[in-house]
Amino acid sequence: MTIAPSTDQLCGLDVSSLFLAGPFIQLLDPATGEMPEHARAPFDILIRHFEARGLAVHNAHRREAWGAELMRPDQCTGLDQDEIRKADVFVALPGFPASPGTHIEMGWASAFDKPIVLMLEEGREYTFLVQGLHTVATVEYVEYAQGRDIAEYLPEVDAALHRAVSRHRERTRKSEG
Repeated sequence: MTIAPSTDQLCGLDVSSLFLAGPFIQLLDPATGEMPEHARAPFDILIRHFEARGLAVHNAHRREAWGAELMRPDQCTGLDQDEIRKADVFVALPGFPASPGTHIEMGWASAFDKPIVLMLEEGREYTFLVQGLHTVATVEYVEYAQGRDIAEYLPEVDAALHRAVSRHRERTRKSEG
């Protein structure tokens, strides 16, 4: 795993926290109950990248020790919702096949009016609501190729995050003005 060099895309955005969502339970190895390294890698790379940029990253995968310390549904549901509510931005890998939990989290992020970046695998057909989320929320999409190191896409993710936050602020200013 390599981390791409930082860009200046996040400078000056006054963003301090991010919620990173993605498939979890469906990625656990049945034998160990934990996420295998290949499934963990994209999340680990994104977490380290954003933390290196000074962002506090909220992520259920890491919080629950990659599956080794799974929380009960009545514990994690409210905690995830609260962390999304408090986060400045929301980034997700919706999963393919679709991760029901991640889709709920995307709905919360949209309802809480968060700038959203969705990372989608090239060539995959996502649900209509994922494809159309940008019509009701500030969403930027980043496509990546399955099997490629997610670190190669970090500059694109940073640029998408910058666009989402900037567009969200502009829209908020217009609606308040």
